[in-house]
Amino acid sequence: MRLLFAVTALFVIMPAAAAFAAVPPLLPMEDFFRNPSNAAFSISPDGSMLAFARPWQHRMNVYIREISTGNEKRITSATERDIAGFFWKGSGKIIFAQDSGGDENFHVYITDINGSEAKDLTPFENVKAGVIDDLEDDPFHMLLSMNRRNPEVFDVYRCNIETGELELIGENPGNITGWLTDHDGKLRGALQTDGVNSSFLYRTDESQNFRTLITTNFKETFSPVMFAYDNNMMYVVSNLSRDKEAVYTFDPEENKIIDLVFAHDEVDAGGILHSKKRKVITGVTYTTDKRHYHFFDADREDLQKEIDAFFPELEAAVVDMDDDEQRVIIRTYSDRTRGAYYLFDRRVNSISKLADLSTWLKAEQMASMTPVKYMSRDGLTINGYLTLPVGVEAKNLPLVVIPHGGPSARDVWGFDSEAQFLANRGIAVLQVNYRGSTGYGKKFWLSGFKQWGRKMQDDITDGVQWAVNEGIADRKRLAIYGGSYGGYAALAGAAFTPYLYCCAVSYVGPSNIFTMLESIPPYWKPFIEMEYEMIGDPFKDKELLEEVSPVFHADNIRIPLFIAQGANDPRVNKAESDQIVEAVEKAGKDVVYMVKDNEGHGFHNEENRFDFYRTMEEFFRKHLGSR
Repeated sequence: MRLLFAVTALFVIMPAAAAFAAVPPLLPMEDFFRNPSNAAFSISPDGSMLAFARPWQHRMNVYIREISTGNEKRITSATERDIAGFFWKGSGKIIFAQDSGGDENFHVYITDINGSEAKDLTPFENVKAGVIDDLEDDPFHMLLSMNRRNPEVFDVYRCNIETGELELIGENPGNITGWLTDHDGKLRGALQTDGVNSSFLYRTDESQNFRTLITTNFKETFSPVMFAYDNNMMYVVSNLSRDKEAVYTFDPEENKIIDLVFAHDEVDAGGILHSKKRKVITGVTYTTDKRHYHFFDADREDLQKEIDAFFPELEAAVVDMDDDEQRVIIRTYSDRTRGAYYLFDRRVNSISKLADLSTWLKAEQMASMTPVKYMSRDGLTINGYLTLPVGVEAKNLPLVVIPHGGPSARDVWGFDSEAQFLANRGIAVLQVNYRGSTGYGKKFWLSGFKQWGRKMQDDITDGVQWAVNEGIADRKRLAIYGGSYGGYAALAGAAFTPYLYCCAVSYVGPSNIFTMLESIPPYWKPFIEMEYEMIGDPFKDKELLEEVSPVFHADNIRIPLFIAQGANDPRVNKAESDQIVEAVEKAGKDVVYMVKDNEGHGFHNEENRFDFYRTMEEFFRKHLGSR
């Protein structure tokens, strides 16, 4: 059992006048978790057509719309699983991906805009496929990755999209974890690992063998992002000799970093924006409390200013352009709305709405998500987000803390269905970027190594204690809920701070670190030594892993649990949930256990999401006293 230390607030920006708004009606649970009415708009290269996702028979399918006439047509017919993702191949075909029952063995399909029957380009059992390069200037081919030859590694194939013929062009020797092409679609870069060291391999052209340029320990970053448009220089993201990841130019022939392109003092650099038409990089993104831009290109900066002028009270992001970069797809959003998609025609400076994502959710009834900071018990600054119910005083509220998954990830500002759902039920929600989260630099990430159930968990505990000390949360009505690593943190909260929470929900969360590490998918095996360094070695750190695996401490759990699991989960095997349920029941404690036979790492089918959140709502109403 861990002691609960007092936590001192570093500072917090509280939402103004939240307590004076009207209390919104109790909205149906389904409204927060149903499929969007429309989503994922993209424009054809010639600018004449739109592709987007829309529900059909309760599954997200691909539709197309002719811009000039508005005529629409559904071109996929998925009924078992949502279409996982799609993109244009030329202006007449759509490539999409789909798995089976959540097993994450995605197949790559092609269909034309006339709605002819889709063709599976990777029709192999127990094989995971993906797209490395769509070869947008080659109308007949794409480059695909598959672990068909060896389930642990991915080779590169040139696929003829007309015939389905596959040509092996990059055979993985067993240690390649990623591939990189230039702007001509030539395979010229690869990432290699020996388990703990990562190397960047390069060749001038495809007639040569790869040669090793840079080798780093995995604790440091050297990530080639893209070739410059001359296909000679490269852009890389790296934190070598620094704490925060920055963008640099890199000369692979000279094997030398050339210039610093962008760095931020507080956070890692994010994505690189670029223009294919003008063959330049145009800017970078980075995330502090919210996402921000830094532009290098006047035209792209002017475009953003024009867009922001249309939507002064919303965030607005460019999500796609046609080849002429004159017709632009925009997505708006905020913390209180999922937003909408718009088409901006730069030629005539006109903007038109394409679709709202969720018309049934009204922004004025949603809660604000406020960035907060607090100090951990050992003096580390922890960033997070606080969502408070609308129309009630922010005092002595029931609170649910939601640690994110990963754990090498981070929460960001924006619309969060779970936070809004709980806030509508009168619950305050705290989301915590505990140590080990990404985005805050190398030192912060490394501080989470071998800290599962220890200092990482303390950061979560300290956030809850901060909310109690601030008077926001009622000490007697605290709960913890999370998915994946967040599900582990929920179990750890129940086992290691048994008198802090009144209930816990674990969603596809591991309970036994030994069996979790034994049952990872085969294509994660090249990373297993890294996992041992980040989490713990089952042999060298046996006592540590026993100490922080909740399944061995089920006797400490005194609060009700709700555990949900997908039967086909390739990341967190169903045995992880079976073990903790059996141990808790053996100890005579209450547990609600939900298993979905047609799901994997998370519930993607709409009816399964409804079952999960309906059960969660009843669970929190019973044990937390929610609205």
